[in-house]
Amino acid sequence: MMMWSNIFLQEENRRRGAAGRRRAHGRCRSGLTPEREGKVKLALLLAAVGATLAVLSVGTEFWVELNTYKANGSAVCEAAHLGLWKVCTKRLWQADVPADRDTCGPAELPGEANCTYFKFFTTGENARIFQRTTKKEVNLAAAVIAVLGLVVMALGCLCIIMVLTKGAEFLLRVGAVCFGLSGLLLLVSLEVFRHSVRALLQGVSPEPPPAPRLTYEYSWSLGCGVGAGLILLLGAGCFLLLTLPSWPWGSLCPKRGHRAT
Repeated sequence: MMMWSNIFLQEENRRRGAAGRRRAHGRCRSGLTPEREGKVKLALLLAAVGATLAVLSVGTEFWVELNTYKANGSAVCEAAHLGLWKVCTKRLWQADVPADRDTCGPAELPGEANCTYFKFFTTGENARIFQRTTKKEVNLAAAVIAVLGLVVMALGCLCIIMVLTKGAEFLLRVGAVCFGLSGLLLLVSLEVFRHSVRALLQGVSPEPPPAPRLTYEYSWSLGCGVGAGLILLLGAGCFLLLTLPSWPWGSLCPKRGHRAT
């Protein structure tokens, strides 16, 4: 009888030891306190807003609008809007254009649209818009930089997800660098795109018919890109703050103890 009780006690001790080792291993894997995990999730939510704006900006073609001047005696006028990947030209009814505008637009008005993807991504040809020729090198540079920004942003998201799921806190710094770099790349892409617009306006073709006068205005896709870059930089700063040791902040903001009564 004593032998069986000893066997049962040894088996119970073995089970308790295995359960203790599993709990210790789980604590080592998680590595994040609930408070710290909540801060990481809030910073990730901020970065997710920037990531959404970045994808929306890069994937749409309302970076800039090109508007011709309204012609007397004509019922229609022409406008165009373009982004990194394609250009859309539209024929708008002048009756739909606001009376206080001297130019055609805005491009969101209903009309006959013709959208084509830029050929310098495939055949290397420049595009012609209102008798003006694009400078494909600048447009290609803006698109490549924007895509690199999205790739680095995806790597940052992967790093933060690994922090939350695997407890790999050292990836916080890597994720912060990725988000900061992606924000900078998006802002650089916007600046390069601005140079491509200026090059387009100056690239007037000498062939007939004569090029019409144009005005341009930046649209909501570019605004989303600016917001995405700034929010990603802010998210990177939040992740970097989370990587700093807590003692400097504790000395600056000491906790108030309970006063004795």
